Amino acid sequence: MPAQPFTKNHSDHSNDTGFQFEFHCDKCGNGHRSSFQANKLGMASSLLRAAGNFFGGSLSRVASSADTMKDALRGEAWDSAFKTAVDEIRPKFHQCTKCGHWVCPEVCWNEERQLCEDCAPNLAEHAASIQAKVAVEQAWDKARKSDQTDGLDLKEKQSGACPKCGAGVQPKAKFCQGCGSPVGQKAKTFCAECGGEMLPGAKFCGGCGHKAG
Repeated sequence: MPAQPFTKNHSDHSNDTGFQFEFHCDKCGNGHRSSFQANKLGMASSLLRAAGNFFGGSLSRVASSADTMKDALRGEAWDSAFKTAVDEIRPKFHQCTKCGHWVCPEVCWNEERQLCEDCAPNLAEHAASIQAKVAVEQAWDKARKSDQTDGLDLKEKQSGACPKCGAGVQPKAKFCQGCGSPVGQKAKTFCAECGGEMLPGAKFCGGCGHKAG
């Protein structure tokens, strides 16, 4: 059999019962699997081996002889199967004349330039990608320039969780939505005598001296 062309972008899934190969796009990795080609010698030896295991004796020796014959002809059988697989799958790929890669025509081939998209990128696809990236950058810039705190006053003490029940607390909330306890700043208290505001923890009013209730 004469020399056969081959490519690196394939994997061999052949076994004793037959031959099958996968050919992959050099760019995206997707591809096609060739049709299964039965290996008659391999199938015969498998059947004889199975029968020999069941019956024993001469059938086992015949199976061993079949394996020897199969090994002797395996190279030629594989070569023939591989050539058939290459001929079957080759039309499903395009080879780039610049880089030599085999690529799928659906995704990785620039039909207008007649080159793979690594060598001749699709400008429309790149333009769409660039626009999307710039839009994200502009969104970040716009977010930085606008107030994202919704009027949050950082002078006031803030709490991320209710000190009483542990429930999460929304920014600017004065009371817990889970148990109603005051959060953030402590609730203000006022003197029962003069109505003045009492400092947290004070035992007497700073305005009139009245004892806190």
